[in-house]
Amino acid sequence: MIACLEGNVLSRSRDSLVVTVGGIGFKVFAPATLLAQVRPGEPLALHTYLHVREQEMTLYGFADEDELGLFELLLTVSGVGPKLALTMLSAMSVDALRLAIGQEQPGVLARIPGIGKKTAEKIVLELKDKVKMAEGLPTELAALSEADAEVIDALTALGYSIVEAQRAVQGLPRDVKDVEERLRLALASFAR
Repeated sequence: MIACLEGNVLSRSRDSLVVTVGGIGFKVFAPATLLAQVRPGEPLALHTYLHVREQEMTLYGFADEDELGLFELLLTVSGVGPKLALTMLSAMSVDALRLAIGQEQPGVLARIPGIGKKTAEKIVLELKDKVKMAEGLPTELAALSEADAEVIDALTALGYSIVEAQRAVQGLPRDVKDVEERLRLALASFAR
């Protein structure tokens, strides 16, 4: 099994990287957060998961062991494959996913593209006792207020992806409660 790669980024696409190691280029699928951070030509070290099926071998790469561990844990849930697990890690941070699962909030997970209500409930049911919560995390990290849900709905109606909308909402100050003001601040964050 390929446990890690250390090399240079040759190229980057919407959902993957090509990492050259000793003259060999490995195509590695990675979370959107990692893809946004790397540039071609930069050195990169990844923790990897090799997914083997009858007709293909696919490599998935992560910035740290914590992210890889949660990815592997998500794969233990029936109906959650590597692509869906990667989508989850692209949409939410490791800590936010753990809190949503640990606090039994399937509604938060159901907002991720490709995850329906039943799949979200299944993930929470099967993993709630298995996720390890990091100490010192705010308990409201995974909570989605009614105002935040309205802002996310408005942003997606304007054409932003659910991932972009969730990231914008996560960056909003908690002291602003008015939906219109939260929407204005979220839209302003896209202009930066």
